[in-house]
Amino acid sequence: MAIQDTLNSLIWAVFSSLAPYHLLFYSTLLGTELFQSFVNTKVCFVALPRSAFTTLQKRIFPIYFWTQTTLVILSALTFPPDGIASLVVRKTDGILYAVALGAAMLNLMVYGSQTQRAMVDCVHQGTRDRLSVEERPVSNGLSPEMVRLRKVFSRAHAMTIHLNLVSIGAMLVYGWRLGSRLSVETQ
Repeated sequence: MAIQDTLNSLIWAVFSSLAPYHLLFYSTLLGTELFQSFVNTKVCFVALPRSAFTTLQKRIFPIYFWTQTTLVILSALTFPPDGIASLVVRKTDGILYAVALGAAMLNLMVYGSQTQRAMVDCVHQGTRDRLSVEERPVSNGLSPEMVRLRKVFSRAHAMTIHLNLVSIGAMLVYGWRLGSRLSVETQ
């Protein structure tokens, strides 16, 4: 009977509060956003040849946007004490989560794939342009199609960067609000 009581107590302790799960999901979200945006991308850009960097980014960012969106959702679902219902009551926190989720979802569903498609199109156009340059020179070094594709890429890429920063900003503001509500006991 003591083992059963201990097991029941353990189960109750694990599932009675959303707070530990919320902190885990929130901290993983913010850490992932900051590391991917300001460390990993910069290091890879500097260390890798352009073609390898392009190939890596093409593979990493869909995973990153999926992870970011999922972690925003999990963090919102575990918002203490009652999940989403508590976010409705704490309107400012709810707005911050809505902004972060909207930005993450736009990157996941719209601008991430547009950026990736434009990046691939630029690579293919570069291959075609090299063939056409051998046949006849292109003035100013870039074909009109490459100029157009680079503009498409630049716009989509700028949107992903700005939306990512919006999500990071919303989560940093939320983190500041969360930290100001924490109570730390010292003995």
